[in-house]
Amino acid sequence: MATETVSPACTGSSLLQPISEIINLPLDQVNFVVCQLFALLTAFWFRLYLHPSKTSPFVRHVVATLLGFYFALFCFGWYALHFLVQSGLTYGIMILTGVEHMHKYCLVVALGYLSFCQITRVYVFDYGMYSADFTGPMMVITQKITSLTFEIHDGMCRKEEQLTPNQKILAIKRMPSLLEYFSYNCNFMGILAGPTCSYNDYIAFIEGTPCRRHRDQQTNGKANGRHKQTDPSPNIEVVRKLATCFFSLMVFLSVCKVFPVERNIDDDFIATTPFYAQVVYLYLSMLTTRPKYYFVWTLADAINNAAGFGFNGYTSDGSPRWDLISNLRIMDIEFATSFKMFLDNWNIQTAHWLKRVCYERCPYNPTAATFILSAMWHGAYPGYYLTFLTGIVVTLAARAMRHNVRPHFLGSPSHKLVYDVITWAGTQIAICYTVVPFVLLSVGPSMKFYRSWYFSVHIGCVLLAVALPVKPRHLRLKGQQKGLHLAPILSHLDSTSTDSNCNQKTKAT
Repeated sequence: MATETVSPACTGSSLLQPISEIINLPLDQVNFVVCQLFALLTAFWFRLYLHPSKTSPFVRHVVATLLGFYFALFCFGWYALHFLVQSGLTYGIMILTGVEHMHKYCLVVALGYLSFCQITRVYVFDYGMYSADFTGPMMVITQKITSLTFEIHDGMCRKEEQLTPNQKILAIKRMPSLLEYFSYNCNFMGILAGPTCSYNDYIAFIEGTPCRRHRDQQTNGKANGRHKQTDPSPNIEVVRKLATCFFSLMVFLSVCKVFPVERNIDDDFIATTPFYAQVVYLYLSMLTTRPKYYFVWTLADAINNAAGFGFNGYTSDGSPRWDLISNLRIMDIEFATSFKMFLDNWNIQTAHWLKRVCYERCPYNPTAATFILSAMWHGAYPGYYLTFLTGIVVTLAARAMRHNVRPHFLGSPSHKLVYDVITWAGTQIAICYTVVPFVLLSVGPSMKFYRSWYFSVHIGCVLLAVALPVKPRHLRLKGQQKGLHLAPILSHLDSTSTDSNCNQKTKAT
């Protein structure tokens, strides 16, 4: 039987074609994994021989950028030129339009160019081919471009009192050079799988100024004094993350085919399987799809750590933290007791991007706007939109449940344990139900699945969101700000009252 030859222009280098045929995996996936392994080895070399103490930031920028372009060409062939086009177009907009409006224009252009590439790849070339593709790195580059422009706008256009504490830390006070810009977008550590990081964190890593990177770390003076400002060796953390990668890959390869997601919409399965068994199978089938993400994101994190990027200060007991740009917390995902907790620990850097670019800045219905932006960013498959539209309803219902029901279970540890067990089960089923279209991709199979469940989760979530009251976000924020403003006044009044009482007692004596 003749085999179809895949064009190198679509999958990059054909050097590893024999290996691809032996292990029966698509060539683009083999290229991706091999490039990531080479990136890991290169990262150790980069940290040891191009350390900031041994060479200039210019050399580090050049080497990181050139290696990134090489890995991109090896994986994606000349489609990697889209990375340069997207970055070049937005840099031109940044220079020509100025800091006042460039964040809006760059968001539209970067997201529009990404969407154009995703639509042509899906509907013109290979609809349904869910493997490594050139739009994956473009998704990360889009995040970096938009984050950078919003942070420049915050640092060079807005007044400091208008910024949130986190925006003040991330604000950029000068325009990056072209080399810095391409290095940030296309460095070899994150060109293939990210994760997204802030521009200030990346520049601090290149220039060797770690004190700017520990923005999330609140350490006491003792810890800082003991460890000073030197970065520890990441070797132990890299080994730990590589072990996690290996375990995740083995689980995915051995278990994924046992519980195919497509069986959830099989006619015989739906007709002959009791509903409780369908629920259990849904959980198991979606559970086995997650290890591939654990593998890709943990390996990407290990590559950055091996290069010395990702150090986030020390814990209270003096242990080094290498989670500055980590993209997931596996245990918190698997044992999440709320929809929000799951989302906060899954694809963390994307969640940060959505929060900083959309949720914190959108004046009307930020939850819906954030889910819609996330769907547009993910791609052109209709299943993505079904997932994120469902996610809006589930999020509103979960928020209403937490605000109205949870306080009644906090009276005793046993009641809270019962609440945690119930909400864990509910969260896992809600996540699986929501994400099925994300895996099935198409409208027909997705709607068939929802019909087999009689849209029960949709209906239940709508009823909960309508029946249980929750204050609008702007009122909650207003109340929090009012409390912050009143706290010093109440504290002052309390101290004044105490002093007055003491004076009266003194006089009486």
